[in-house]
Amino acid sequence: MHYTLTDLVTDIAQNGAESGANTLELHINEAYYSPDREEFCFEVKDNGKGMSDLELKYAGDPFVNDGIKHPHRKAGLGLPFLIQTAECSGGGWEMESGIAEGTTVRGRFDLSNVDTPPVGDLPGMFRTILLFLGPDEVVIQRAVDGELIYQIKKNELIYSLGPLEDAESLILLDTYLRSIEENLIKGEAKWPS
Repeated sequence: MHYTLTDLVTDIAQNGAESGANTLELHINEAYYSPDREEFCFEVKDNGKGMSDLELKYAGDPFVNDGIKHPHRKAGLGLPFLIQTAECSGGGWEMESGIAEGTTVRGRFDLSNVDTPPVGDLPGMFRTILLFLGPDEVVIQRAVDGELIYQIKKNELIYSLGPLEDAESLILLDTYLRSIEENLIKGEAKWPS
């Protein structure tokens, strides 16, 4: 099992980045229904090669492997871990895909459930996903109670910071991501009262 929800989301997003997609979208929403009911929701969407109906049917089976993406692996555990974590924590998941249409994976976790892993390092996850090889564009949207708080686009960051692989750009990227999330937590951005 993953240590944090961000580890799980990063794994799912990496699958999207490796699917031949030129665009990868990540949506994160934290919903506060009451003091004792909070949810963490994510959606990873790519416009990659997608899956056939048969592949989609067996996508959650860890022992069904095409042998192409990772020929040395006998099992794939990313999606089964998502399913197990969501179901054990009072949440849910869903996946849609079609050949040449891409894939969308959604997960929902009850943060008040004792079996839900901690959320983890959101800015660190965003940085990692922005650095994935493959997609020309990565769009990250951060919402609270369904209201968009901020959006980050890889191409805009490259325009402002230069190549994200450079050490100086990485430091600036990390500082920027942590500052906007910190401002959100401090209440300087919109946050539920």
